[in-house]
Amino acid sequence: MGLKIEETFPHYTYDDYKEWEGEWEIIRGIAYAMSPAPLIEHQNISGNIHLQLKQLFQKCKKCTVLLPVDWKISEDTVVQPDNLVICHTPTNPAYLTKAPEIIFEVLSKSTAKKDTTLKFHLYEREGVKYYIIVNPDEKVAKVYKLKDGKYIKLIDASDETVEFEIEKCDKKLLFDFSKIW
Repeated sequence: MGLKIEETFPHYTYDDYKEWEGEWEIIRGIAYAMSPAPLIEHQNISGNIHLQLKQLFQKCKKCTVLLPVDWKISEDTVVQPDNLVICHTPTNPAYLTKAPEIIFEVLSKSTAKKDTTLKFHLYEREGVKYYIIVNPDEKVAKVYKLKDGKYIKLIDASDETVEFEIEKCDKKLLFDFSKIW
């Protein structure tokens, strides 16, 4: 009698995760290392995204702009988006439990497949309103908006301005992609 696949691979949980050193994510119990550290270009782009988001949301008292923070979706799924916007007050000081409104992931060679497949479907399922996948090599950001439970691509943005509709903020939020490169 052979082993079942579930018995041959470890299935990690949040309790395991919080004991690990270094940067990790777990998705459906599978551990993903977040190393090596992002390249300088990746960090510059992520910083430019964060700066622009902070400026856009500075007058919106209901939303908060964050850099990587744990989002505990379930006991066996914890992710750290590169940039995110939440429009709720977190109930736990250690991690988020509700879906962000906006997530930006800046691709790197070590995370690109996970960001474009696993996280794409995970964020879609969890109800993240906007998911933006930023490709530094091509200088293109794929902007997706959730509609009827599925992501619809709005645009491949390089130097375009995209409007984010966030109900909790009373003004138009125009994000200028030409400023992130």
